[in-house]
Amino acid sequence: MLVQQILSSKASGEMFWVKPGDRVSDAAKIMSDNRIGTVIVSEDGKALLGILSERDIVRQIGKGGANCLDDQVDSLMTSKIITCTPVDQSDVVLEMMTNGRFRHLPVMKDGAMIGLISIGDVVKARLSQLAMENNALEGMIAGH
Repeated sequence: MLVQQILSSKASGEMFWVKPGDRVSDAAKIMSDNRIGTVIVSEDGKALLGILSERDIVRQIGKGGANCLDDQVDSLMTSKIITCTPVDQSDVVLEMMTNGRFRHLPVMKDGAMIGLISIGDVVKARLSQLAMENNALEGMIAGH
């Protein structure tokens, strides 16, 4: 299965983003309000500057306390981002996410971000694919 197929199957293609100078607390509110684990850091919602995840925030709170919520997003964001393309295979992407120990992956096309997939999206797509293959095999065995 291709990443593009995963993007197409997502209920919402909406990507939430913040600017690098926004406060961490504002990013946390967006994550909380939308029940998401990551926001993209960008000036325009297309050019990828970084990612800020709930894990980034929790780690910083653990290190230095809740004062980090007043810091700018770019002080906590991950700026070395691994990305994928719409034509990447889901099994390759799943391996990248598992080996890299991250849960969100921006999808890039022609230098612009066109989507964001989570490890949950990839697993859901893979389970769906396995169920279809299983049904097809059962049909073949039963002679349908």
